[in-house]
Amino acid sequence: MHAFNLSSINVSTEFNATRRRRCLSYNNSLDLEYGRRRRVGRGCKDLTRTYGIVACVGGGGCGGGGERLSSSARSFLSRSQAYALLKHQMEVAAKTEDYKEAARIRDSLRSFEEEEPIFRLRRLMKEAVAEERFEDAARYRNKLKEIAPNSLLKCLSDATTLGIRVQVRSVYIEDRSQPLKGQYFFAYRVRITNNSEHPVQLIRRHWIITDANGKTENVLGVGVIGEQPVILPNTSFEYSSACPLSTPAGRMEGDFEMKHVDRVGSQTFNVAIAPFSLSTMGDDSDSF
Repeated sequence: MHAFNLSSINVSTEFNATRRRRCLSYNNSLDLEYGRRRRVGRGCKDLTRTYGIVACVGGGGCGGGGERLSSSARSFLSRSQAYALLKHQMEVAAKTEDYKEAARIRDSLRSFEEEEPIFRLRRLMKEAVAEERFEDAARYRNKLKEIAPNSLLKCLSDATTLGIRVQVRSVYIEDRSQPLKGQYFFAYRVRITNNSEHPVQLIRRHWIITDANGKTENVLGVGVIGEQPVILPNTSFEYSSACPLSTPAGRMEGDFEMKHVDRVGSQTFNVAIAPFSLSTMGDDSDSF
């Protein structure tokens, strides 16, 4: 367990530096939450953006037991860091109206994307599938798995449990990240759709966050963004949130604990959140 300290708060609140007011609640030293859902949240008015944040905190980021990386994985991690830094530098150049420098970095990014094995193999695999060259597609997939196992995991996940569908889409937030400081922020949007015949209430959340070094953190908390929403049949609940990592790639998965509110004394049940990727390189997944 990480100790809860001021430095932990400072790292996390940089994401919401433009907010005038924040809605803050925490249940333990690993669970820090800001923000509101798409409908107006309780006691928290957002004067700028509707970002929220659910984050594990601590000086070392999402920490747990790590695992030794292979040479190819280390190389991929290094290239991901370089890619994130280039994107950050282009963002800074554009904001300061140094358009000549921004154009130079843009061209460097394009060259990087053309030469980067991950992007190249993704393109080749997609083309092979479209042309029904499935043997080639399998070869490209296996090569991707060899050099960057998590690159096959999409930034979009979709799972249904007992009629409750959970969709998640993640995206890298360039202007809230500081690659030189090892701070990478990933926003994700969650949509929970009740396709069952009974109203349900979201009681608790459980996230498993793993960074590129294999360090894993379990994040537990009551409800989401300070609420325990009741979701009626054939309706959806959506909220946006984010996770900071100390590496340019990672993954998230977990579950929501829910209960049927129309049944007295009903037992709670877990609704799966399928794994999805957190990646500075993104992918071609469509939004939901």
